[in-house]
This record gives sequence, C-alpha cells and structure tokens, in this order.
Amino acid sequence: MLESVRIARRQSEIRQQLATLAANPTPTEDETRSMETLDLEYRTNETRYRAALIAEDTERREAGADLETRSGQEYAELLARFELRQVALSLDNGRALDGATAEIVTELRNTGGYRGIPVPWAALELRNTVAAGTPDPISTRPIIDRLFPDSIAARMGAQMIQIDHGATEWPVTTAGATVGWQATETGNVGGPTPFQTADRPMKPDHTLGVQMRLTRKAMLQTGSALEQAVRRDMNAAMAVELDRATFLGTGADGQPLGVITGRATYDIALQEVDELATWGAFRAGVTAFMTGNAASGAASINAMIRPELWDFLDGAIWDAGSGLTEWDRLSKHLPNTYTTNNGLAAPAGDPLATMSLLTTSTGGIAPIFVGMWGAIDLIRDPYSDAQAGGLRLTALATKDVTVARPAQLRVLSGLEIAAGE
Repeated sequence: MLESVRIARRQSEIRQQLATLAANPTPTEDETRSMETLDLEYRTNETRYRAALIAEDTERREAGADLETRSGQEYAELLARFELRQVALSLDNGRALDGATAEIVTELRNTGGYRGIPVPWAALELRNTVAAGTPDPISTRPIIDRLFPDSIAARMGAQMIQIDHGATEWPVTTAGATVGWQATETGNVGGPTPFQTADRPMKPDHTLGVQMRLTRKAMLQTGSALEQAVRRDMNAAMAVELDRATFLGTGADGQPLGVITGRATYDIALQEVDELATWGAFRAGVTAFMTGNAASGAASINAMIRPELWDFLDGAIWDAGSGLTEWDRLSKHLPNTYTTNNGLAAPAGDPLATMSLLTTSTGGIAPIFVGMWGAIDLIRDPYSDAQAGGLRLTALATKDVTVARPAQLRVLSGLEIAAGE
C-alpha cells in the first residue's frame, strides 16, 4: 500500500475520534489529553502526507515512463521467440502450442477471426543463426522493412498500415486557405474558399493465398531447420507478389489496383517522354516535383527503373572525353534510384520503351499506403499430400493499396531504350 494512502486512512480515523470527543461538552482530563495528542498527530500527518505525495509522484513518473516502453519491448521480445515450427507441427499432428507462440496466437485470436492458426507478420522476418545453431533474431525495424528488407515498395517510400478490421480512410485536403492582398485602403482581402477533403479508402477486398508443401522429412527435422525453411519460402513468395501487386495490380480478379496500373484512377501525373532515355527526362520530372512544392530537391526523390533501362543508360555515353554515361548523371543527382523487374512491366513497343516511377515523401506523409489486415491466417490441408505423409499449408493475407496525395508520385512513360525500325 502506498504511504500516502496509509496516512490518508489514519487521518480519517483521527477525524472520527476527534468528532466523538468534541461532541462531549464536559470532557475528562484523559479525553482532553487524547484530543491534544490526536490534534498533534493530525498536524504531523499533514506534513508527512504532502511529503509522501511528492515522493510518490516521482516514482509514478518513472514507473509510467518504464511502462510506456516496456509493452513494446516485451512484445518485440515475445515475437522473437515465436516458432513457425510449432505452428506446422500443430497443424500436422495436433501438437499443443506452448510458450511465446501460444501466447501470441491467443492474443491474435482475441482480436480477429481465423479459420486456421494466425501468424503475425513479424514472424516472417529472416533470422540469422550463430555457429551453435541458436536463433539470433535481427533487430526489429518498421514493419515493411522487417518483413521484406529488399522490398522495392519499401525503398520507394511505401508505408505499411496494420489494420485490425474494417476499412480505413485518409482524408486529403483538396481546397482550403487562400491568400490575397488588400487592393485599396478600405477594400477587403481575397475571399475564403470552402475547406474540402477527398477520402482515399482502403478496404479488405483483396486476399492473397500462398501455398507451401512440407515433406515428412522436413517435419521430422529438429531445431531451426524447418523454421528457416518455412520463413524463407513464405517470405520470398509473399515479397515478390506483394511488390508486384503494389505497382502492377490489375484491380480485377481479386487483385488490388496497383499504383502504375491505376495511374489515371489515382490521378497521378504522367510525363510522356517518347524519346531515347536520358537524365534530362528525369530532370524534368524532378523539376515538376519542386515547382509543385512536393520535393525540395532531387535527393529526396525515389526513382524506380527496369534493369533494361539501367543497361541502356550505362552504355549511353554523354561525354566521350570524360567517359561519363547517362547513368553516371542520373545516379549522381538521384542517389535513391532502384532497379526492379517486378514492379514495372517489361519493355515493349517499337521502338522498345519502358516506364519509370518517381515518388517522394512530403510532410512526413508516405506517397503510397499498403494496408495489411490482421495477421496471416495459416490453414492446414492434410489430404492433398497424405499419400506421401506430407502437409500442405495455405497462408491467407489481406491487402490493399492506395495513394493519398498523387502530387507525390509521377510516372514517366516512353523511355526508349532502342532505336525504332
């Protein structure tokens, strides 16, 4: 019990005793001495009570600061002990979950409905192992980096949003404050315009399924062998498809509408180059960002290109005397240029041309939002591979993509990498 609470209770008892003694019009000498003793104790306790409150306030602040960080630290440590091996064995032969794995699964079940066993997204992080074979998890980072460190979506500034249930919207200002000078001494300044917003919703309408086959040999292996195999398979398969859908999702057949495929829907600016690719084409896009107050300079802009475009730029000599290529110029001014064959469609047409995407973060707001609902739902299929004694697992993940401010993105098309016939 806190000392302040103990003193407060004693003060209440003293007041009751004093009230009883004060009600006696002719107190005896013993009662008079009792009143003096109680009064002295009461005044002393008042000083002790104030001192106790001051001391306990400091303790509360320290404890509060510890609690604010403890929950996140403890959960991160709990996730580090999550074992996919337990999940696979539980689905295969009904083995009961225990330890940190059981605790996390129970917590996830309390926040959402799952047909199988829920697996947290953080459990897909790839882990290093020391010589003795003891798992040594890497440090926890923002969730999209922690899931897929090499994800092109993460490098292009996309932000992962964890959603428990329902739909999520981001209101974006489309019209607001205006400025204007007073034209005459008695005139009015420019009139106001209504403050307007547009909603950018994300809905749980797109579910990705990943199937894994675990052989009997794999399930009989001990330690981290099965653990790492499952992590690698799920991580690689989901990373590739989630990256592709973020940019090239068709918006049909269950896929979310990707950023590049849905350029017109998201109202993203299109810069039609339609000539041999050079740094000059990218420079025009950077200039458009700066004139639109979306970026302060080229260093804050991310660029996504195809490997074929890199090959062309690196071979296009800009200055024969110095040997500088167009790639040298591009990489110098746009250090955050990333190459992918997954987020952009293959070059096509005559002349052969490709596309590029430029993004930037403005005011702490990411150019792309990727919503992930709940956890991964891991479901058992014991029949498909029953004759071989294997187990087939299906992992279901629900995802959506949206763009909050299209001014933070720009698509460059018609970047020619070959001469026409």
